[in-house]
Amino acid sequence: MNLTLQNKRALVAGGSRGIGAAIVKRLAREGAHVAFTYVSKPDMANETVKAARALGVKTLAIQADSADAKAVVAAVERTVAELGGIDILINNAGIAKLGPIGAFSLEDFDHTVAINVRAVFVATQAAIKHMKEGGRIINIGSCNAERMPFAGGAIYAMSKAALVGLVKGLARDLGPRGITINNVQPGPVDTDLNPKDSEFASMLINQFMALKRYATGDEVAAFVAFLAGPEAGYITGANLMIDGGFSA
Repeated sequence: MNLTLQNKRALVAGGSRGIGAAIVKRLAREGAHVAFTYVSKPDMANETVKAARALGVKTLAIQADSADAKAVVAAVERTVAELGGIDILINNAGIAKLGPIGAFSLEDFDHTVAINVRAVFVATQAAIKHMKEGGRIINIGSCNAERMPFAGGAIYAMSKAALVGLVKGLARDLGPRGITINNVQPGPVDTDLNPKDSEFASMLINQFMALKRYATGDEVAAFVAFLAGPEAGYITGANLMIDGGFSA
């Protein structure tokens, strides 16, 4: 087993299922102690905890809604208290509300921005108070920041595009401290919320994908683990596609 992250302390915002759970397990496999947040479905959170602990690392599930700034800060502080610090922050929590602009409610707009953008800022601000040189911050954005090929996705695309600018700016703020920050932009990934065998998936694969399949959560997690590791120490301020050619 390649323990490239041995004894590192990580927090994954939104880690109980899908891409987040894959990231939790991959970081654990590489030796990191991992805390993660979840909103609901404690059974799924418990399964992720068990899978990570089976790899011999400390694992902590924290119930916290990323729309609640105080809960986000509390999750960071609890991670630091229980794991003894924080070296890696993965901002994975996100929502995708789609709809025509004329009917898109202000409530849905604010909720999207609160989770997809504000929570990233809040968690980052809280985490860097404890991070030392070599710290890693990795946001999970979306290929839709670069390309939104169908109607109804404007607000989601906007929220993910905001991370592009945030990462570029924060790379300048954090570089002198030896902390890197990058944005991973997945294309379609097979999850319970976006399964690879749906009618929507078939449309995306046939019309937009260079590689005629969805990604797996493990593929995204492997990319994240690389960015969290020592070999990626000179990568910062980058917005990196893992989208099967969706944006090509």
